[in-house]
Amino acid sequence: MNHLKLIKTPEEHEAALERLMVLMDADPQEGSQEADELEVLAMLIDQYEQHQFPIERPDPVEAIRFRMDQQGLKNKDLVPFIGSAPKVSEVLNGTRPLSLNMIRKLNAGLGIPADILIQESVQKTASERDIDWHAFPLSDMLKRGYFEGFEGSLQELKEYAAERVTRLLSSVQGGFDMKPALLRTAAHQRSNDKESDPYALWAWQARVLQKASEQHLPIMYQKGTVSAEWMRQLAQLSWSEQGPELAREYLEKSGIHLVIEPHLPKTYLDGAACMGANGCPVIALTLRYKRIDSFWFTLMHELAHIALHLDGSEGWFIDNLDAEAKDDQEHQADVFAERALVPLDIDYSLFSDANSIRKLAKEQNIAPEIIAGRVRHETGNYRLFGNAFRRKIETALCG
Repeated sequence: MNHLKLIKTPEEHEAALERLMVLMDADPQEGSQEADELEVLAMLIDQYEQHQFPIERPDPVEAIRFRMDQQGLKNKDLVPFIGSAPKVSEVLNGTRPLSLNMIRKLNAGLGIPADILIQESVQKTASERDIDWHAFPLSDMLKRGYFEGFEGSLQELKEYAAERVTRLLSSVQGGFDMKPALLRTAAHQRSNDKESDPYALWAWQARVLQKASEQHLPIMYQKGTVSAEWMRQLAQLSWSEQGPELAREYLEKSGIHLVIEPHLPKTYLDGAACMGANGCPVIALTLRYKRIDSFWFTLMHELAHIALHLDGSEGWFIDNLDAEAKDDQEHQADVFAERALVPLDIDYSLFSDANSIRKLAKEQNIAPEIIAGRVRHETGNYRLFGNAFRRKIETALCG
């Protein structure tokens, strides 16, 4: 190793690369003089290239993934180069470094430049290392299409859980910031005494952001757009049979994402509001109760959070509207939503027959289901009006 020195010219760089390939082909034993020379030589080459070619080079794992996409390879296709299915998963997840033998085989078999593979992979942050990947509801996530392009079995998904969930979380801005340990500060949650599954909630949030990022909005959101009058005009679309679809268009034309994503088990969610990566608000609804009145009140509640509380930060408002509003912000959002739907002081106990419901709904130009739902809620009598005013929301909105 006495001949090793800083690389200063293109000729020295070329000679160093040739020597690197010779050493790679020799597959030196770890700890040998040749292995030490290979490691030092790779560092010298990397130092020279970073100085001469400041364009950022791909991380080794990124280079492998890129080549997999190019050639249509699956994880199992890397076994001959890396050694076993678990090792493949660990390498792609960044938890196992590439050995010299792996680098040599990947270079020869897939044509990935050795000087890229020899780099040190980006290390996982502390927040990623202590994630319990199998705590995610993998079975439900698989059924719901959370893992685009994955065609394996549930058992295979469990084997590659870290890799696949990492892809989901990495696909959205701040995906790892929503880690359960951080939820107390990153999200405002309205919930009841039922214990919510934090990993299921985390996966759901990431999925919502992923879906929002795939939507194209015609304009950017302007702060202050959502107001009492704006919400009142939106509420009047409920009179139409196509009200929910019209609501989506109304929001999009104002620069607001509307995402429909069913809740995962043990999350007990109705809706949520947050700011998207593009600076536009995101409203997410689960349609847990597929009733017209539930759709409109939940939508208005989340919009009220945008009007009153969402300040452009990365925080979330996550709501189980079966739960009591125990803090001021939730109470404010409830009142704001109610006023947007029916801007009157009404004694709902007086509305005990279908004709009175239809009359008030016509006066307010809103769906009678909204009035009936409010009467049932205020009186606590959910049997009122029998099967009348129980129209379901069309599931086509989920498309």
